Amino acid sequence: MAKYTYSRWDGSQQVFEPDEDALLESMSEDILAHGDVNRALRDLLQRGTRNEQGERVGGLRDLMERLRQQRQRQLERYNLDSLMDDLKERLRDVLDTERKGIERRLAEARRQLGEAGDDDLQGPMRLLQERAERSKQQLDALPESPGGAVKELSDYEFMDPEAQQKFQEILDMLQRQMLQNMFQSMKQQLQGMTPEDMEGAKEMIRALNQMIRDRAMGEDPDFEGFMEQYGHFFDPDRPASLDELIERISQQMIAMQSLMESMSPQMRAELESLMEPVIDSELMAEMAELAQSIYQTMPVDDLAQEYPFMGDESLTLEQAMELMGRLQDMDELERAMERVTRRGGIDDIDPAKVEEQLGEDARRQLERLQEIVRRLKDAGYLKQEGDRLDLTPRGIRKLAQQALKEVFSALQKDRAGRHEVFRRGDGGEHTGETKLYEFGDPFDIDLNRSLFNSVLREGPGVPIRMSPADMEVHRTEHLTQAATVLLLDQSRSMGMFGAFLAAKKVALALYWLTHSQYPRDYFYVIGFSDYAIEINGEDLAEATWNDWGPGTNMHHAFMLSRKLLSKVKVGSKQILMITDGEPTAHLQDGYAYFNYPPSYHTLDETLKEVKRCTQAGITINTFMLETDPYLTRFIEQLTKINRGRAFYSTPGRLGQYVMVDYLRSRRKQV
Repeated sequence: MAKYTYSRWDGSQQVFEPDEDALLESMSEDILAHGDVNRALRDLLQRGTRNEQGERVGGLRDLMERLRQQRQRQLERYNLDSLMDDLKERLRDVLDTERKGIERRLAEARRQLGEAGDDDLQGPMRLLQERAERSKQQLDALPESPGGAVKELSDYEFMDPEAQQKFQEILDMLQRQMLQNMFQSMKQQLQGMTPEDMEGAKEMIRALNQMIRDRAMGEDPDFEGFMEQYGHFFDPDRPASLDELIERISQQMIAMQSLMESMSPQMRAELESLMEPVIDSELMAEMAELAQSIYQTMPVDDLAQEYPFMGDESLTLEQAMELMGRLQDMDELERAMERVTRRGGIDDIDPAKVEEQLGEDARRQLERLQEIVRRLKDAGYLKQEGDRLDLTPRGIRKLAQQALKEVFSALQKDRAGRHEVFRRGDGGEHTGETKLYEFGDPFDIDLNRSLFNSVLREGPGVPIRMSPADMEVHRTEHLTQAATVLLLDQSRSMGMFGAFLAAKKVALALYWLTHSQYPRDYFYVIGFSDYAIEINGEDLAEATWNDWGPGTNMHHAFMLSRKLLSKVKVGSKQILMITDGEPTAHLQDGYAYFNYPPSYHTLDETLKEVKRCTQAGITINTFMLETDPYLTRFIEQLTKINRGRAFYSTPGRLGQYVMVDYLRSRRKQV
């Protein structure tokens, strides 16, 4: 027996995900409207989908909105003007410790002097008091700015060892932070770095500058040798190339520049003043050279962004740089999502970065979106052509089936059905009825009815004598082939006013109807705007309207239709034209001549071609999506010449009229 294991639903299982048919159907409107599978897929990824329960599953637009909200919460939380508060507090602690240490040394010296009672100690005591007085004056005269205070204290001779140690810790912290601002990956290595280690970092920057200079001179930098000597600075995530290392440094420089631009001018000056006393001149020169090299290869200032902080929570310099890194990652993630909405390539978005910024549920949401393309490929609806995705023949058939279903669902509302034809003919299935034989009928004798007629005429008896008048033949359904050309107006007005999508749905539905139910029929699609061109049925789903050139060239469309229909030998030939405007262009010496309002010459040439179609036995049925008086008068002239039919419709009812007319025409008795 089969065994089943049940567990608690943890929210990650998508029980009611939309299937591949539903995914393709959700893209069908965009594909038909614009003729671009990649654009339709980008729109689907932006807006998301709906599951089998009709609930909305968010897309990239939702993820970007969550990302913006997360960034806004960070900006509303912190106060960048408090950046120096931690440094000020540590400097106050140094000064308090130093002052207390001065008083403690003076008190200890007085105690020792009193206990000894030695006049020889009066001189050293005065010197100590003088030094203590000078130290107090120096401390009292320190600048209020942290940068100025650090600079002055760098030359100050501490009297208290503990205060001197605390100040040295501040210098080490600032030095590490300045290096970390440029080498974020060295954060772990910089913690607890000794003066000897700092010298090693200086040598590393000098070697890096040498590699960049070598590259500029056309030489091959020894990156492997560099990493062999200095790779421990970048553990555990060592860069794989010099370009990757430079890219990391540039990102840190952009974050630092963003921090500087987000500060007030006063705070920016404070931070800049800290660098001079903290970093020695040699290291400062090497870092300046490295920064200059990066500036020459990347516009750091242009990529940096000012962030409007408006919160109350304080930050240290280290925390501020980490925050800038997070904000920078958010910006880059948002840019990656925006690139997908413009050009596709959702696999370029890293799910790990999405989870880092927005959580595990956002990662699952992204992975479901990334699965859409794979699922449509596996289902055989999409194929990869270089960087683009295209519909497969199976995908085109599926869209055509959906269009046919939509059109027939509208027909059912008006009870149009299949429009059974009550004419009898030859070549089809028996209808169950018979008729007396007439000359020319197929000699498909119904023997029972024929013998019965003889008996009725002669009476019972043998032999039965039959005459031609007794003969009855089977009635059969009438079958005929039809050749149809659908003229699809692709002029600019069809797209601008929303009629093209409905027209293309009808074209797809007719295409699928012909190939699935009437395989012996001939069916062509011709798109026309300034020129006319035959559209292959497999390319119909991606056809779109002409937004680059004016003109409605019915003259060329009728001419091309007549040539196509002249090649087939069938009894019923017809043209179905869907349009929203009168002819405004015609062919003249092989080129399209356009004029609006329509010139007399254009109307005349178009009607001449209508007459040629009429002489060739081609019926023209027109479906008008506008009731413009100029169009109406022209169609009246066309109908009078051709004796076809004209229908005034709307995009919403276009499918009903076209489909009903097509089915009627193909069953017309020849």
